[in-house]
Amino acid sequence: MGKAKRPKVKASRLKPYLKASATNTKHQSSLRKPTSGAKPLSPPIPFCSTDRILLVGEGDFSFSSSLLRVHGCTHLVATSYDKVSTLRSKYSQAASNIAALEAEENCIVRYGVDATKLGKPGVADGGGGGKEVKKGGFDRVVFNFPHVGGLTKDVNRQVRHNQELLVGFFEAALPLLAPSGSIIVTIFDGEPYELWNVRDLARHVGLKVERSLKFQASAYPGYQHVRTVGNIEGGGGWKGVDRPARTYVFEVKDGGTQEAPRSRKKSEDSDSEED
Repeated sequence: MGKAKRPKVKASRLKPYLKASATNTKHQSSLRKPTSGAKPLSPPIPFCSTDRILLVGEGDFSFSSSLLRVHGCTHLVATSYDKVSTLRSKYSQAASNIAALEAEENCIVRYGVDATKLGKPGVADGGGGGKEVKKGGFDRVVFNFPHVGGLTKDVNRQVRHNQELLVGFFEAALPLLAPSGSIIVTIFDGEPYELWNVRDLARHVGLKVERSLKFQASAYPGYQHVRTVGNIEGGGGWKGVDRPARTYVFEVKDGGTQEAPRSRKKSEDSDSEED
């Protein structure tokens, strides 16, 4: 039998595949199954050590403390909604975290700060964060696991309360961003949190999702997720760090400004997701 002739394939159809093949050959070691001695990749985090970071809604300040101790973020303004006396009674472990932050020259701790009134002068008892919380002063404004607490047992009302909290926060945080700055929000997966529609809320105030990534508590050694109402007596029980959550990184829309819009218009945006 004669040999069958192979059909000719145009070079243009091969080029992308050849290019990819060359790339894969060059980096084939990174695609191999890691050996037992290989170090696992570190989870991605949306922070740099040089970032000026404002954190709102801190519980026991363990997240801020981890940014300082582990990731070398030394320009922090860490704030809590609770007054200092309330915070210490709810989270006994907070004292050591606060002490570590206050020992750093460029780290500031503030109490009684309302996430919806950031940077606003004349707010009673420093609710706006004080003079350190200023317009254009931050590369990152962070709100981890925002929640109003159990205001009602009605799910729909509770969703609306949390949506109002987030919209108020976005509007207050927007003017605080430096050029190319971002707002970072982490919430749990699943209901009722998905009902908050965090992407849409941000879009209506002039923000878009730059990326989102799986929140991994292991990326922040020393961090522990605490409840809004305080520690569980005797420990144990509820473990927030074990529940799947996602971090959303928002940036100002193209052509937008760092001012909260007076009128809100719907528009479409896209985001990339990382695991």
